[in-house]
Amino acid sequence: MKTVLMVAEKPSLAQSIAKILSRAGNMSSYKGLNGACSVHKYTGTFAGQPVHFKMTSVCGHVMTLDFLGKYNKWDKVDPAELFSQAPTEKKEANPKLNMVKFLQVEGRGCDYVVLWLDCDKEGENICFEVLDAVLPVMNSAHSGEKTIFRARFSSITDTDICNAMTRLSEPDHNEALSVDARQELDLRIGCAFTRFQTKYFQGKYGDLDSSLISFGPCQTPTLGFCVERHDKIQSFKPETYWVLQAKVRTNKEDSLLLDWDRVRVFDREIAQMFLNMTKLEKEAQVETTSRKEKAKQRPLALNTVEMLRVASSALGMGPQHAMQIAERLYTQGYISYPRTETTHYPENFDLKGSLRQQANHPYWADSVKQLLAEGINRPRKGHDAGDHPPITPMKSATEAELGGDAWRLYEYITRHFIATVSHDCKYLQSTISFRIGPEHFTCSGKTVISPGFTEIMPWQSVPLEESLPTCQKGDTFPVGEVKMLEKQTSPPDYLTEAELITLMEKHGIGTDASIPVHINNICQRNYVTVESGRRLKPTNLGIVLVHGYYKIDAELVLPTIRSAVEKQLNLIAQGKADYHQVLGHTLDVFKRKFHYFVDSIAGMDELMEVSFSPLAATGKPLSRCGKCHRFMKYIQAKPSRLHCSHCDETYTLPQNGTIKLYKELRCPLDDFELVLWSSGSRGKSYPLCPYCYNHPPFRDMKKGMGCNECTHPTCQHSLSMLGIGQCVECDNGVLVLDPTSGPKWKVACNTCNVVAHCFENAHRVRVSTDTCNTCEAALLDVDFNKAKSPLPGNETQHTGCIFCDPVFQELVELKHAASCHPMHRGGPGRRQGRGRARGRRPPGKPNPRRPKDKMSALAAYFV
Repeated sequence: MKTVLMVAEKPSLAQSIAKILSRAGNMSSYKGLNGACSVHKYTGTFAGQPVHFKMTSVCGHVMTLDFLGKYNKWDKVDPAELFSQAPTEKKEANPKLNMVKFLQVEGRGCDYVVLWLDCDKEGENICFEVLDAVLPVMNSAHSGEKTIFRARFSSITDTDICNAMTRLSEPDHNEALSVDARQELDLRIGCAFTRFQTKYFQGKYGDLDSSLISFGPCQTPTLGFCVERHDKIQSFKPETYWVLQAKVRTNKEDSLLLDWDRVRVFDREIAQMFLNMTKLEKEAQVETTSRKEKAKQRPLALNTVEMLRVASSALGMGPQHAMQIAERLYTQGYISYPRTETTHYPENFDLKGSLRQQANHPYWADSVKQLLAEGINRPRKGHDAGDHPPITPMKSATEAELGGDAWRLYEYITRHFIATVSHDCKYLQSTISFRIGPEHFTCSGKTVISPGFTEIMPWQSVPLEESLPTCQKGDTFPVGEVKMLEKQTSPPDYLTEAELITLMEKHGIGTDASIPVHINNICQRNYVTVESGRRLKPTNLGIVLVHGYYKIDAELVLPTIRSAVEKQLNLIAQGKADYHQVLGHTLDVFKRKFHYFVDSIAGMDELMEVSFSPLAATGKPLSRCGKCHRFMKYIQAKPSRLHCSHCDETYTLPQNGTIKLYKELRCPLDDFELVLWSSGSRGKSYPLCPYCYNHPPFRDMKKGMGCNECTHPTCQHSLSMLGIGQCVECDNGVLVLDPTSGPKWKVACNTCNVVAHCFENAHRVRVSTDTCNTCEAALLDVDFNKAKSPLPGNETQHTGCIFCDPVFQELVELKHAASCHPMHRGGPGRRQGRGRARGRRPPGKPNPRRPKDKMSALAAYFV
């Protein structure tokens, strides 16, 4: 019997699809080798023959594009080389998941593959990433036999999934190529500009407060919109103007407030003249009356951009957060696919079926039942982008079922859908025009005739206005009051996220899927801050960057060039443009712009000088330089670093922790004063030499290693002197004594985030030159406080192995550190030094010398 491998984009999606297709009958499931993806097996028929089905998933993109070798290192190559000379390769997007190996294991021996990836360009690209992994291990196809199939669907419903299975097609190579082109353009252009300006400006200024001065072909125009609005606010000059306001009495108790037909004048004397003329009149004469029936149209069907706009403006959710919730609602089967540009339902869409799902909902059941009884109104004709139907609720849900933001977004999507098949809101607009002397005034009122869709979307309802008296031309009313009001024009406010999304869509910056990512990026880079009302206020850094781009090359920040690139990428997706030609031409354009930008960087630097402080004037003195023996300044703003103004040298430091001087001790290799990095009282800490941290002194060391990884054979701070034994959790780490942690002593892994708290109240803890006979870990000499000694017989001193010694087992408590920064991540090839961890095993192999029962307190923690 042949085997069909089916692959979805997410584990939850795979399970839902498998349940539908197997009819939840004979399905069995097991975890894959990567621990993240499950495999669901069942039998059925395919292409008219009985087969075994295996349904599994990936976790988004399998591969990511990156530079090769030295081109990944900022200090090794000129950023200009990234445009053409730097080779790229596809690497696993998340190496820890071993996704390629997992797919090959599950795909081995299969005869067919059905791709259930999301039906957009990114999903199409992932299709080919999956195929690259599984095709080499699948059974060979017979001549002319079709073995690769693509399922296209818009929701996780029985009908949609079963229909997709009966109408399988092929993956679209052109759409996948357009994504490849975008990835390569963004990688080469973004990295080149980002590396150059980050190194240039962080080498000169100490208070930029951003670890990365990034540039992105979409990110930068997005920031440009925010700064453009900021500039309008700053350059705005308020003007004073005057308006006339009249009030007429309709009876003894009621009056009408009239609006001046001239609206406003900017000359006070002219306004005063008009006031004087109207004040002479005692009556207001009716000149015209009108009563017109008008309609407020029901909304267009919901697409991604509109959903994100409403989520930000009405629900107070950031676009990225809203998109994540929408994707979760989709994979759980509550809504249709949330990434769509379409606002028009196809003729064959089952609108009544979707509406019936909501017929018993406690909040809108009455409205839905009435619509079903009277007949639904066909939705307005919107834009058909040819991708997916509009976002639609696919099953009923309650607030208790979803809760929080998920419910609020689902409720809006459902109400919006019901509104699209409801009737328009109809109202009567009444207008009366008055003349008071030479001047004309107007008042208007609205009366709702039929609320229509506003019953389900009450926030869209026609506002209640004062009712107007019944009158006709020539009628007069006594003038109650005429007065002149002084007002001022006001500046525009900062852009809201909703307004920014509208601008991005209008100018073709990003896609419906990537717009939230670009907005999130400018927030995370500290280019804008999110103020109340979800308004985006540019920071000083964001303003200076955009003004600098305008000064050097406005096209770097204007939306025009990126919009043109997006059009070319869409042509690739449609098969109307050549991938290599588009890539080559676009990179050539940006390469020329990059060289001009580098040559003209002084223009942006002039703006930076006004806003930021030089390194030499930033920070506070902390430790002495080993070259000139003068104090270096510690710059705390991200990225934290040390700067020697005399030598004009800057030394990077580990991030996300505190830095302080380490007992004025010096490195024996270069005479730099050591500093101590700490992640907190319950976390890990280690000393480091600023020079060695940036310039590894030994071949087996890498940049970014502290003293706890240094292989100096005799230095008292090194791994050789303080290392104890192999970490109990990771394969490459060594547990190292923290000599600064007393009297609450700690032992921490120099690679992962394992921390062991031990020997509280001990006077002194030293690493012995002797090793354990059982596991070969270094022994510890511990000297306890006599009054608080935990040792039997009032002993105060003991030497033993923390892994094997029964006395020490009760005195060790293992915890994970509070954080795990990338600087702490290890890799193969780290040395333990001086035989201190001779008991360490090669990665993946058991240690025959470690006790099998793992009775030590450390190992027992994981049992």
